[in-house]
Amino acid sequence: MPEGDVVWQTARRLHQALAGRKLTRSDFRVPRLATADLSGEEVLETISRGKHLLTRTTNGLTVHTHLRMDGNWRIRPAAEPLREDHRIRLVLANEEWRAIGTQLGVVELIRTSEEPQVTGHLGPDLLGPDWDRAEAARRLAADPGRPIGEALLDQRNLAGIGNVYKAELLFLRGVNPWRPAGEVNDLNAMAGLARRLLDANKDRPGHITTGNTHRGQEHWVYGRRGRPCRRCGTPIRAQDQGDGPQDRITYWCPSCQPA
Repeated sequence: MPEGDVVWQTARRLHQALAGRKLTRSDFRVPRLATADLSGEEVLETISRGKHLLTRTTNGLTVHTHLRMDGNWRIRPAAEPLREDHRIRLVLANEEWRAIGTQLGVVELIRTSEEPQVTGHLGPDLLGPDWDRAEAARRLAADPGRPIGEALLDQRNLAGIGNVYKAELLFLRGVNPWRPAGEVNDLNAMAGLARRLLDANKDRPGHITTGNTHRGQEHWVYGRRGRPCRRCGTPIRAQDQGDGPQDRITYWCPSCQPA
């Protein structure tokens, strides 16, 4: 699932292409919205809220989308022929640009006043104006027996962090993914580092946590099962963590992040 910085980048591209312009076409390719039409409406803005995308219009409606695992938004010139694709879920276009959403996990049209119904459960947004490090730390500590690796991925605690940053953040803090959240020292510092990691990458492609942009050198532990730790040489381990839809493969160094 895309990390919060990727969603933030997507929101910025949608905003640059659509905001302040009237839609000449809206094509909702999901059954429940097949007859919806926003043509003639002006787009006010597109913002991200954690991993949610909110495109607001002047008529008080919001297009709510979520990329989930495989979703993507592409921006193409409006004059370019639209290549038909069964994966397209939504098209929003004006005279200059066309935004094409493929394999979107969520496509909804709601009243802007109802946005809290879809995003109100989220914790402080790591890249949002509402960021509150102390509140994020408080939420992480609210279930002290929960493994910190699971708590970090819970968007109700802090919104925007994904599996890549979870693994990298825990390595940088020297914390084992299965350590209970209540036993983790300085959750304030952990939340602050999470924000710095996403903020450092929001204006560039990729999730670089080592400071090295060369291919294969971007991460400390993520995706490096069996390879030597960049700090101590111990083979990196990987294991499923979480239950059901929250199950993710987590990576850690057993020496730098002892149980």
